[in-house]
Amino acid sequence: MLPGIGRYALLFLLFPFFVVAQTNPVAPNTAQSDVVQPDSTHGSGIEQDGIEETTATGQSVIFTPSAKRRTIQAVEIKDKLKIDGRLDEADWQQSKLVRRFVQVDPQQGRPATFGTDVRVLFNRQYLYISAVNHDTLGRKGLRVPNFKRDFNSRSHDLFGVSIDGFNDRRNAMTFVANPHGTQRDLLSFDDLLYDEDWDGFWKVRTSRTNSGWVAEMQIPWQTLRYARSADSIQTWGINFFRNRRYSNELSAWSPFPRAFTSSRMEYAGLITGLKPPPPSPNIRIQPYVLISDDRANGTEIGYGQSAKLKLGGDLKWAINPNTVLDLTLNTDFAQADVDRQVNNLTRFSVLFPERRAFFLENASLFGAGLPGNKNTGEGGSMIIQPFFSRTIGLATLPDGTSAPVPIDAGARLVYRSLKRNYGGMVIRQRGIPGSPATDFFVGRYVENVGRQNRIGALFTLKNVHSTDSTGGRQNGTFALDGFFRLSQKWTYNAMLIGSASSGGTDQGISAYSQLIYRTNQVVGWWTQSLVTKGFNPEMGFVSRGDVIATTPGLYLVNRGKWLPKWVRNFEPGAFLELYHKASTGYLQEAQYNFNPIWLTFQNGGNLGLFVNPTYQRLDDGDYRPLDLAIASNKYHYVRYSAMFGTDPSKKVSFQFNGETGGYYDGSLNYVRASLILAPIPHAAFTFNAEVNAFQKVGGYSGTISLYSVESRMAVNPRLQLISFIQRNTYNDKNALNIRLAWEFQPLSFLYIVYNYGTYAGSVVQTDRQQEQHIIGKLSYLKQF
Repeated sequence: MLPGIGRYALLFLLFPFFVVAQTNPVAPNTAQSDVVQPDSTHGSGIEQDGIEETTATGQSVIFTPSAKRRTIQAVEIKDKLKIDGRLDEADWQQSKLVRRFVQVDPQQGRPATFGTDVRVLFNRQYLYISAVNHDTLGRKGLRVPNFKRDFNSRSHDLFGVSIDGFNDRRNAMTFVANPHGTQRDLLSFDDLLYDEDWDGFWKVRTSRTNSGWVAEMQIPWQTLRYARSADSIQTWGINFFRNRRYSNELSAWSPFPRAFTSSRMEYAGLITGLKPPPPSPNIRIQPYVLISDDRANGTEIGYGQSAKLKLGGDLKWAINPNTVLDLTLNTDFAQADVDRQVNNLTRFSVLFPERRAFFLENASLFGAGLPGNKNTGEGGSMIIQPFFSRTIGLATLPDGTSAPVPIDAGARLVYRSLKRNYGGMVIRQRGIPGSPATDFFVGRYVENVGRQNRIGALFTLKNVHSTDSTGGRQNGTFALDGFFRLSQKWTYNAMLIGSASSGGTDQGISAYSQLIYRTNQVVGWWTQSLVTKGFNPEMGFVSRGDVIATTPGLYLVNRGKWLPKWVRNFEPGAFLELYHKASTGYLQEAQYNFNPIWLTFQNGGNLGLFVNPTYQRLDDGDYRPLDLAIASNKYHYVRYSAMFGTDPSKKVSFQFNGETGGYYDGSLNYVRASLILAPIPHAAFTFNAEVNAFQKVGGYSGTISLYSVESRMAVNPRLQLISFIQRNTYNDKNALNIRLAWEFQPLSFLYIVYNYGTYAGSVVQTDRQQEQHIIGKLSYLKQF
């Protein structure tokens, strides 16, 4: 065994030689982004008008971008159009029509089954895009399960556009609509980093007929990002795409391999003849006013009622096309989704997603790190993030509990260009009893190298102010990272992070090295990651400390003619997760995941079977799932699991995940099931049940359950009533959240929120602790 850090350095110098790629060990076909990711890839063949026509033998090829890019000409108009989804203005008839969409999936390279007609107009204020989506089934063929903004594209009919205003073939702004005008938008870089929760200022209206549906988009020039040019006429990269959900067919105007997404802008076409106004500083302000009533009833949380009035807001200043400044004052997140309770059965900390709007924008720039299988899968269960925004606005009190803390003010400056991206963010967190005032700073720099590579650095600093009883302290991290697209099929990325606190504490390192391989037939990955015992990034997140993780994996994508017609993909795979304790070198956990059957159905459903031989070594002081009294020992057991899902676009759909087998010194039967009812797009209901039945695990036999019901009632995509109720038997906790959201104009909202929660007291179980919050919030966005 190599002494000290020397063995870690050697570990990461060994470049992993293995066929590798990006996936989710639980669901092999999980995509990078659910906006436009199909089930698999594309063929090559005869080029006609810049379109790759598939040959009989070309289905398996990851083709290179065509040298002859498809082109659409934008037409200038003088009038301002009425956005109603009807296209009855004469100006639309003057525009240039493009069609001839090509399938991305399932028969990539072949003509789309149903036509899509696209036109582009512009005036001094807006870029207009229309799409007539032909369908012989008309309204009967449309699939729209709900009106949720940023909807899951695997469940919806949709039309979308990806725009590369800098024409650098790396950046994309994507705008998507379903047949009822629900919006989805995101920013992406290199088809790898996504700001999926970015909400752009734009408008879309739709109409539905017996021959299909129509989408009419209005995008302000101020929303778009493009280069300053001496020439008044510009050419941008652009692509249009459509998902006809009834037949689960994804098509695009400029074809791309089905292993990628429409954000892979090197495959995009061109839009010519644009005359955008010269980029100029534009300012967007969004003040808010909030009124709340808060009540508490319980011996532990106290008794009382309070009402408050709160004022604050955000300001966004696009200083130039490359630089954006965001300011926030007296920040409030009352309208954000509440966290769902989780009963964690693993030895990994749970990462709750960021839901607060201010931190979601440009998250991809600051969100460097290893995402783990919750998102993409290459790192197994390991998550390593040197910066995680949810550490801001949340404090750990002296009694060990966590509490939200007000944010007084913050600022974020981001610069993006073809050569480099950088940014910084500073936040002031208010002091409360038990938690001093705290300053947070994060800085990020990324240099783009060549056409598809980049290297970067990230720095964080947390400064806790001194109080009358405690001294101040600081914690910081510094990270170096790189991403290299070795070819269309191979990518490699790595990161090295160091942490330290004032007084010489929390000194440690973390790192990962990752090789990825993706084609239409083979998807695999090899990831090595390390977290030393002293590593403590207080502004970041690490799912597991003092560990060396080795997580290779591989699955195949087969579309052989021997498969039944109702099966699109057969994807068997195998995944390995090995976790050694970094301080001792001992193997602590091993999971050998064999997935002999994974079927993706033509309708979007799936069926998978798994066998998971597992080894666990529990030492004194190691984490015990759900605080079970499992003795320190070595455990060998096997678990078996099955996953089944029906077509998620239908009015009734079902998801099931069941596991059985050994679990440490006993056994565990686990079931998670979801029933989704969407009789009409205006009403959707989700029923979830999770049941853990333990048999003699740490001496405990019993059942721990988690139940929830979610409903979404909508007049239209802009006026909705959302409710969520959850019951957890583990901590005897009930939670209820009801939100009325009215978007009375683009990105201006009225919210009425009701939160209610109860749980048993720790001393007297019959003493229910109760909290109730009623909130009214009005925000208004004005763009200058």
